[in-house]
Amino acid sequence: MLILLTFPLFPVVLLDTTAALGELGWKAYPLNGWDAIPEMDEYNRPIHTYQVCNVMEPNQNNWLRTNWISREAAQKVYVELKFTLRDCNSIPWVLGTCKETFNLYYMEADESHGIKFRQNQYTKIDTIAADESFTQMDLGDRILKLNTEIREVGPITKKGFYLAFQDIGACIALVSVRVYYKKCPFTFRSLAMFPDTIPRVDSSSLVEVRGSCITNAEERDTPKLYCGADGDWLVPLGRCVCSIGYEELDGACHACRPGFYKAFGGNIKCSKCPPHSFTHEDASAVCRCEKGYFRAEKDPPTMACTRPPSVPRNVIFNINESALILEWSPPIDTGGRKDLSYNVICKRCGLGPKRCEPCGGGLRFLPQNTGLKNTSVAVVDFLAHMNYTFEIQSVSGVSDISMLARQFAIINVTTNQAAPSLIGFVRKDWASQNSIALSWQEPEYPNGIILDYEIKYYEKEHEQLSYSSTRSKASSAIINGLKHATKYVFQIRARTAAGYGSYSQKAEFETGDESSDIATEQGQVLVIATAAVGGFTLLVILTLFFLITGRCHWYIKAKMKSEEKRRTHFQNGHIRFPGMRTYIDPDTYEDPSQAVHEFAKEIDPSRIRIERVIGAGEFGEVCSGRLKIPGKREIPVAIKTLKGGYMDRQRRDFLREASIMGQFDHPNIVRLEGVVTKSIALFLHLCRPVMIVVEYMENGSLDSFLRKHDGHFTVIQLVGMLRGIASGMKYLSDMGYVHRDLAARNILVNSNLVCKVSDFGLSRVLEDDPEAAYTTTGGKIPIRWTAPEAIAYRKFSSASDVWSYGIVMWEVMSYGERPYWEMSNQDVILSIEEGYRLPAPMGCPATLHQLMLHCWQKERNHRPKFTEIVTFLDKVIRNPSSLQILVEEMNGLPESPGDAPEFPLFVSVNDWLDSIKMEQYKNNFMAAGFISLDAVTRMTIDDVRRIGVTLIGHQRRIVSSIQTLRLHMFHIQEKGFHV
Repeated sequence: MLILLTFPLFPVVLLDTTAALGELGWKAYPLNGWDAIPEMDEYNRPIHTYQVCNVMEPNQNNWLRTNWISREAAQKVYVELKFTLRDCNSIPWVLGTCKETFNLYYMEADESHGIKFRQNQYTKIDTIAADESFTQMDLGDRILKLNTEIREVGPITKKGFYLAFQDIGACIALVSVRVYYKKCPFTFRSLAMFPDTIPRVDSSSLVEVRGSCITNAEERDTPKLYCGADGDWLVPLGRCVCSIGYEELDGACHACRPGFYKAFGGNIKCSKCPPHSFTHEDASAVCRCEKGYFRAEKDPPTMACTRPPSVPRNVIFNINESALILEWSPPIDTGGRKDLSYNVICKRCGLGPKRCEPCGGGLRFLPQNTGLKNTSVAVVDFLAHMNYTFEIQSVSGVSDISMLARQFAIINVTTNQAAPSLIGFVRKDWASQNSIALSWQEPEYPNGIILDYEIKYYEKEHEQLSYSSTRSKASSAIINGLKHATKYVFQIRARTAAGYGSYSQKAEFETGDESSDIATEQGQVLVIATAAVGGFTLLVILTLFFLITGRCHWYIKAKMKSEEKRRTHFQNGHIRFPGMRTYIDPDTYEDPSQAVHEFAKEIDPSRIRIERVIGAGEFGEVCSGRLKIPGKREIPVAIKTLKGGYMDRQRRDFLREASIMGQFDHPNIVRLEGVVTKSIALFLHLCRPVMIVVEYMENGSLDSFLRKHDGHFTVIQLVGMLRGIASGMKYLSDMGYVHRDLAARNILVNSNLVCKVSDFGLSRVLEDDPEAAYTTTGGKIPIRWTAPEAIAYRKFSSASDVWSYGIVMWEVMSYGERPYWEMSNQDVILSIEEGYRLPAPMGCPATLHQLMLHCWQKERNHRPKFTEIVTFLDKVIRNPSSLQILVEEMNGLPESPGDAPEFPLFVSVNDWLDSIKMEQYKNNFMAAGFISLDAVTRMTIDDVRRIGVTLIGHQRRIVSSIQTLRLHMFHIQEKGFHV
């Protein structure tokens, strides 16, 4: 699509007979042919004309040649002729040879020469005929009809040329001759200069011209224009922006005046210095802090200068059986910062010459002693009858760079009694199938008589789900009733009259299998045999017999376990290395059912209790219910069913999702509990016999959940959701799995607001809109969520998943708004190709919108990796102040990669409201005086609320559309159009 800029044509004149001051001096052949006759034009100005009218004589061949004309820089020139011509029928007694046309010729030459005229050296340009001719009556009334004809000459390769006019028997008056060429004139656009440019001879090709930025400006995207054959500038691309310290004013970049600054390049205005900062110079990029105020290293130049916080107040302590609780009040003066935290320093004081020393590593702080956000901390493992001094410091981001000492409060604490310190080393003495014998060291500081020990233990595989405990008077214990060949985690703590101490470090031990019990029995038999060797010869023989038998049995089991381990490392042609997990495509299996049984656990259908139907999938119903796991309580699950009458292909496609999900194990990926693939007649009345059982996600899909709770969450909660999704996608990317359909509708939310990636089947209708769907057989793609290279070339990768993740971010921050609103899929594709990107939703922090724009880089290698996204969001969560700057609060228009798309021009505010489906507010806008699109673009969120838009979702849609309209009108005005 060519965009025509409204620049005037700029011809360069090489010859104009109407402007000549003296005689033209053109040559006539023969001499009695063309005559030079002075005339007066309609403005009574003298002009030079050449006339010929030898119509009464036959065989006319009269030539008129101009002087040598320099072509200058032109490759193609234009000849404009103005002439009159008499109608042959109006001439009495005229011979039959009278003509009403003449011929135009040219000859190239590097210089003027006086050689003899040779007709064959000239090349014909065209035969010139008159549109209007005059008669004898016209001569009487002096009404002569002037004709104007223009012809192209070129390409011209030599330095100049001659023009020649041939008369073959006409009555002509050549009134004026003008020779010129076209060029695209020197111009300014978007703070860039473009020089005079000569078009190419080929009218179908354009000349690309790179612009140069004006003084104090820099390239944002390389500025380009294309020079067309008619001297028009076409297809503007790129732009320049004013550099740091300069702002755009009247098409130039002017320095920021004292007291103002501009820290970033771009078309934004200079800003007034933030509080407690100043600048006395022009063109300042940053304002310096006043005395006593500072900026942290990571503080942006837009942030006010701040100072360290004052001292904490009202420090108190409380000692219970095993912990010392310190509490305090925040400082009166936070220094103007929100990153306030506290450090607690402990010193142990005695009566010797060295009165105080650091407390050492034995004493512990919960949760920690540095970087505390809350105004309290628990101290454990302290000693009895000891004097402690605690210093509580208030710190912020500028505490380290200020010359002032950190502000702290002091409190002295004397402990009369204390709980026991940590248990020392825990060891395993022996283990059998169902028992483990433990022993441990007593605490280094018992702080009293130890009454007993508590041993807490649980299966490592089910950590944090439940645990058991037992007590022992001694520093050893035998734990019975354990599962064989199972790894357990043990922690031990001691109890005195002051209470329990803290648990020891975790110790992991494994129970034995059957062979370990046999080995234990063998050892006992050997001890007895050795003690009675002299008197129990027969017993020794029997014992040796059992020993040999046991060893053979042990060898056989060990061999079987080794073989099983080998099989698991090399199955189905896929090598699996310990500690390394890689996704295996189920389609690579010759028998798809083999993949299902390898990666998914078969569940006895009698353990499933169906409760209700909660939805319908492509293959059948989706139910909720309960799953009974042996030895544990029931858990809620969701059951996907395969409807009756299915074909083998449908069954294979249905179970393919289970083959995929069964390979994943991550807290942000929906967990597969197992599958039911065996028909049981008794179970048919409950649900279909082929089922996929997954964990139950109480809050359903993320998009509908957000729409239902519009505006109910804080920004940090939304960032937490996004972090969970990114973590799950990082896991999939690390395994080499490409999701291809990452969208908010395919994210499920549980009761704790944990978001989990789901929908790995790639074989269902995504929406009611058929344009937004695709099937396993290929073809259709979810356009609004898919990267450009995947749409154009079906190149799916983790980078295309990152693009989709950026769309999910936009969905989350807009509370489930439809991406690209009511635009058609074709408009979405064209807009993205032209560089358009979704604007930030209302209330979206600038930091998050920048991350979205990074995810939407056109070059997929430039997009961030999921590892980088997770790391970035972790930093944002640890530093919530980075979320305080909203996009709509930033000066200027939001930056967008590439040029904005060409949306239809809205004629009125009503048209615009109709296009975004907000026509119910037409009267509100009219009554408030917003009757033009220009006025609408200046509206803020407060204006939208003031005119009566109370629904948060409607506010968000209107504000987002205003941002898009503002950007669109800005681009239109840049190009010279007016709305």
